[in-house]
Amino acid sequence: MTNSLYMPIIVLLLGAVAFALTPLLLAWLWARIYSPHKPGASKNAVYECGLESEGDAWIQFKPGFSAAESIAMLIFLLLLVEGLVWAYQKKVLVWT
Repeated sequence: MTNSLYMPIIVLLLGAVAFALTPLLLAWLWARIYSPHKPGASKNAVYECGLESEGDAWIQFKPGFSAAESIAMLIFLLLLVEGLVWAYQKKVLVWT
């Protein structure tokens, strides 16, 4: 079973994994060797624009679209389609 049909797939899979993990490993090694080790309360604190965070960060946000935004998007799409039709009529676009 030395000439396995799956050998090219295995080699490519190992190459893909190595290609993905090598930059991560190099970045981790670089950080371990060259980054200064100065842990402290201020370095480990959460930074948010220089202000201390207050309350719960999990706020429910409902991105609802009203009729005005829907009409604006529809007008934008119609303008794009109109430009495409104009370019086709002027023989700028050739689909053959």
